[in-house]
Amino acid sequence: MIKFGTGGWRARIGEEFTSGNVRAVAAGVTRLLREDHLDDQPVIIGYDHRFLSDTAARWIAEVLCGAGFKVLFLNRSAPTPLIMHTVRDMNLHCGLEVTASHNPANYNGIKVIVDGGRDAPVSVTERIERYIGELTGIPIMPFEEALQAGKIEFLRNPFNKFLDDILAQIDVAAIRERGPRILFDPMYGSGTYALMTILYTARCTVDTMHIGRDAFFGGYVPEPNEESLHDLASGVVRGGYDLGIALDGDGDRLGVIDSNGRYISANEILVMLYYYLHEYKGWKGPVVRNNSTTHMLDRVAESLGEICYEVPVGFKWISAKIDETDAVLGGENSGGMTVRGHIHGKDSAYAAALFVEMISTMNKSPTEIMHDLTMKYGRFCMVERNYAYEQSDRDRIRRIVFEDKSLPDFGESVNHVSYEDGCKVYFEDGSFVLCRFSGTETLLRLCAEASTKDTAIAYIDMLRRHLGL
Repeated sequence: MIKFGTGGWRARIGEEFTSGNVRAVAAGVTRLLREDHLDDQPVIIGYDHRFLSDTAARWIAEVLCGAGFKVLFLNRSAPTPLIMHTVRDMNLHCGLEVTASHNPANYNGIKVIVDGGRDAPVSVTERIERYIGELTGIPIMPFEEALQAGKIEFLRNPFNKFLDDILAQIDVAAIRERGPRILFDPMYGSGTYALMTILYTARCTVDTMHIGRDAFFGGYVPEPNEESLHDLASGVVRGGYDLGIALDGDGDRLGVIDSNGRYISANEILVMLYYYLHEYKGWKGPVVRNNSTTHMLDRVAESLGEICYEVPVGFKWISAKIDETDAVLGGENSGGMTVRGHIHGKDSAYAAALFVEMISTMNKSPTEIMHDLTMKYGRFCMVERNYAYEQSDRDRIRRIVFEDKSLPDFGESVNHVSYEDGCKVYFEDGSFVLCRFSGTETLLRLCAEASTKDTAIAYIDMLRRHLGL
């Protein structure tokens, strides 16, 4: 059974991610477009560096052409933000990116992008799932035949407009004046070209590591978190760089290492960028975060006379709230973020460029900037723990949390509890603890934030024991 999560459809290669299932997803998409009378435009197809991604992109193209659609094909790897931008810029109805984003190397998947360059909403993916279940046959047109017939067009210079739009919003002169030295780790992903072009245009000194294609991502999960960026941190310190920048597998999540080798969390990146955009670039307006992202954003927004809006996990909720409220910035603690007026999805190239602009303009390191903000707004320490589960565990935990609504005694005054996306307990002092099932992996995610790391860990441990984990 093919099920979409918060970041598209993802599955293990050779088990669920097979040619038959890839073609079935493509067939479900073609039926949806036909029924909604959205068959007047071509569909763009991109793919990342994962094993089978380029081949799977061809399988998809063969199904689309077999259904009578024209295909715009990227004959090179591409980050997901590029597909989103192209769908929006060319007024297309649909784009497909073959990727499993930051999942382990034995996964692959498909992201569906709809009108305006947005992640497909649940209403769309549920229809695709239903159509897949009703399939009785999938006509295809072989790739080379479709190419000869003019049904497939290789999109030339696909990065030009995407990069120009980003560079138009960046203070390139400030970066050139500072001239930062950067060690760049794309984690063997598909986000290399976009960010390298931006940094070189701004005349940064850039050295690289883990570049090119590696189906096993060097033995790491292609997620730019503290655990996976030890090599980058060591390289930054050893080489005397001003900054280390890392991107995930499909180029939509950002990781940062300071010159002293300290990992800068996604929560810190969001807080710093929002403060910088609001106070230095004059981009006034609220900010948006998901329910597992730092409440320090709330404190900063309040001090600036703005509002911080909370939404469920899934970037489609963030982009929708940005549109609704004209927010300056929206992001999540997993490293994804975007800004007002850009694409309706995560873009690490734009976020990284803004971050480099920020340290150049403020003439401070990220650690120094974050120290100043902590002194002003207080300390917020977040801890996250993930637990694998069997289906029987999922049913038991769901019953405890969502049916019985049973919670441990945390020893703190509770303001309220929300079940909008998982179970989140808000304490009176502004701290919280959250329990939710991952939308992309078979993991139960526990997350807590408090004024000290020990307190956050204690909240997680109490909830973990209560759930029998």
